Formats: sequence, structure tokens, C-alpha cells
Amino acid sequence: MKNPENIIKRPLISERSNDNIANGKYTFEVDLKATKIDVKYAVEKLFNVKVKDVRTMIVLGKNKRVGVHQGKTSDWKKAIVTIDRNPSEKTYLTKGAKAVKVDKKYETSIEVFGSTANN
Repeated sequence: MKNPENIIKRPLISERSNDNIANGKYTFEVDLKATKIDVKYAVEKLFNVKVKDVRTMIVLGKNKRVGVHQGKTSDWKKAIVTIDRNPSEKTYLTKGAKAVKVDKKYETSIEVFGSTANN
């Protein structure tokens, strides 16, 4: 797996993404080669939250023109991550049918989005 800091490039702040925060959905710009599993792993490691769902999309670059020169902006990948806002304890059965509870504490929100970030 890749380094989590290299997978998540930056959070995306827009009106739509701010409205989705109330539902537990956070939007990030991620590495173009990252898979949904990579994004889930990176968000869980960086922000100590439990991820329920990851949706990714590739945003195609636009054609730009400066004077007589034409070019294209780069393609990039966007991920919408849904976190579990009410994480519960997990119970597993071990050998001998003993019940073991995982007592890991997860956050219920990502604090990076609470501050005023400049894009």
C-alpha cells in the first residue's frame, strides 16, 4: 500500500461538499492511481474515523487557451468518503468460540473541514 499522506492530496471545500458534511460525507482530491481501498485506508489512518463508503470519480481536464497557445489542464481524481457517525463495538469469535470485543475509539467527524481552509 502507498503512504496515506501521498494518497490524500487535499480536502475539497465547496458549497455542495459543505452541505454533505452534515450527512457524514467528506470530499477529497486523491492520487489519480489510488483505488477505493487505498482511499479508505488513508482516511482511516489519517483522521481516525471509520469509513462506510467511498465513491471516486475522475475529473477530466479542461482545454485552456492563453493568447495563441492552447493546452489542457491535468485530469484529477475526486473521492467522496462517507464516515460512520455512530461507530459501534465489533464482536469477533476466536478459536474455542470465545467472544472478543474490539474496543477501538473512532472520531465522529473530521476536524480539517471545521476550520476555514483556503483553496
